[in-house]
Amino acid sequence: MQAPLIGINGAGIGGLAAAIGLLRAGFRVRVYEQASQFARVGADINLTPNAVRALDGLGVGDELRKSAAQPSHRISRMWDSGETTSCLEMAQTAQTKYGAPQLTMHRADLLQALEQAVPAEAIALGKRLVSFEAPDAGQNGSIRLTFADGTHDDVDVLIGADGIHSVVRRGLFGQESPEFTGVVAYRAVVPAEKLNGVPNLGAFTKWWGPNPSSQIVTFPLNLGRDIFVFATTPQDSWTLESWTAPGDVHELRAMYADYHSEARALLDACDSVLKSALYVRDPLPQWSRDRVSLLGDASHPMMPFMAQGAGMAIEDAVVLSRHLADAGTSADAATLANALARYEAARRERTARVQIGSRGNQWLKEGGNADWVYEYDAWQVPLAA
Repeated sequence: MQAPLIGINGAGIGGLAAAIGLLRAGFRVRVYEQASQFARVGADINLTPNAVRALDGLGVGDELRKSAAQPSHRISRMWDSGETTSCLEMAQTAQTKYGAPQLTMHRADLLQALEQAVPAEAIALGKRLVSFEAPDAGQNGSIRLTFADGTHDDVDVLIGADGIHSVVRRGLFGQESPEFTGVVAYRAVVPAEKLNGVPNLGAFTKWWGPNPSSQIVTFPLNLGRDIFVFATTPQDSWTLESWTAPGDVHELRAMYADYHSEARALLDACDSVLKSALYVRDPLPQWSRDRVSLLGDASHPMMPFMAQGAGMAIEDAVVLSRHLADAGTSADAATLANALARYEAARRERTARVQIGSRGNQWLKEGGNADWVYEYDAWQVPLAA
């Protein structure tokens, strides 16, 4: 008897991490990705110790450390005076305390490491899912997938790892209605050599603005050779939710003209910038229906203020693979459905807490406790009953 075939829609961070965990558990896996090829897209990724520990368990942590930076501290500073309001040691201190460091890197380096850990034959490129049809709850039979190129495929379990505009989520629960926050985000990468004289380039530094919607965050990439700049500010005139749309670097600088000179120096060094509108979504009351479920941004898209979007997707992937592994590779339809329900039960409270906490942009402003986020071990948390 063949092991169940797990279909994963989306070859992003969460989808590839889930594929690795499920393959290691003995399942057959097929990842469907709408892009025709993998490309070096995006900019940064900030992996706090909870995410790094999960990736270490998937066997990709050593590869990530070859190109990642390890911020020395997590520093909070005030936008006008430059006053430091909190300073949390990371680097080796985080390794000792949490069992893993914080890693900051180019998003493409993480995706490449994950991709290399998944056999090429398990990834189907150029496959944009348009719909799926599942048997009635409790019934055996395959889930039929239909793609934009007119082809079909059949799987035993379907996981929607297809991001904020998830086709799988829409198929399960209908069209969503996210709320525009009136906040936009800018992203840029600057060579560190252009920032001589700017302090704390080796740290994760957050400049807290005059209101909860305004901030500048910086941290090192590429073993410290580059510095990532992420800034948010109120603006109602831009509503495009895309992480690849170009912005205006002169507008960026003008938005933060009143910030401390050291913060402005970071923006003055930016040659180009990407811009995106930020939308808020409430936690879903349900992720799964029978043998179809969601993970990552498809189930709990969140504001970027706690830097946990990728971390939650990676944790999801590990906990999902553990629950399906517990069901076994000879599991029938009902047992597979039960495993997905248990996975959801194990994850929903934590992800909702982070999702809601990310809205307020107050986490660790004046110190506080990061342990409840960083100490979480997706490999060790009890399986849901």
